Amino acid sequence: MSPVSKLSVVLVTYNMAREIPRTLESLSAPVQHALSVADYEIIVVDNGSTKPFDRARCEAIAPNIRFLDQAHPTASPAGAMNSGIRTSSGEFVCAMVDGARMASPGLLRRGIEALQMGPDVIAGTIAHHLGPKVQSESMKEGYNQSVEDALLETVDWRRDGYKLFGISALAGSSAHGWYKLPVECNAIFMRRATWDQLGGYDERFQTPGGGLCNLDLWKRAVDYPSSRIVMLLGESTFHQFHGGIATNAQVSPWNTYAAEYLKIRGKPFAPSQKDFVCYGPPPQGA
Repeated sequence: MSPVSKLSVVLVTYNMAREIPRTLESLSAPVQHALSVADYEIIVVDNGSTKPFDRARCEAIAPNIRFLDQAHPTASPAGAMNSGIRTSSGEFVCAMVDGARMASPGLLRRGIEALQMGPDVIAGTIAHHLGPKVQSESMKEGYNQSVEDALLETVDWRRDGYKLFGISALAGSSAHGWYKLPVECNAIFMRRATWDQLGGYDERFQTPGGGLCNLDLWKRAVDYPSSRIVMLLGESTFHQFHGGIATNAQVSPWNTYAAEYLKIRGKPFAPSQKDFVCYGPPPQGA
């Protein structure tokens, strides 16, 4: 990565051979606005996939992508995320725990700009699911990977990623939209020093898929006394259907996740609220 690079984007993949190329293309400099490959790096940590993905195809997408294999993979992505960020070198980090989430085209540039507002800024986005509804509901009505492939062909998202808003629905964690703090954030931006102070992901979260590890990180970021929360207005992540433990489950695993959270934290999970500011232009196509 160039010495002038500011941002390290870290994401985890597990058996996402179909999804990871699209995720990486959405994060590539040709698709992301006003960025060059020297401005950021993308680190993909494979967390013990049993079905390999085409690394040569992915490496051809952009020269600033590199791959790591988690030395001791677990059912949770928490350790893999921490490993990826430890090996990164940007002044800023963006944690994208789910490698199946495509990005809107201004996400990375707006994240960098938000962090430049001050050392105490933590920035995030709301989230969407591709398809007509939250995927745990749309899958009951026939939504699957083939339907999603056809849906993505109906919009030229490579030329204009904001068209993804027109074929997606708000995620459950972002059900209240742009102007209420979400329960979870799937692209969390902060300075490396802030990441170190927060301690990264808590690796005690070991249920498959990580349980509430990502909600826990976002909650701790919001609760951190000195943090200033900035939500990137008009930007989002878009979840691809991949049979995920939580997002695509026939039966919600929430009770299992909540029990693990209670054991680790000693109290039930409750979303945190804090005054925040929105940064960026109004949503395009949302």
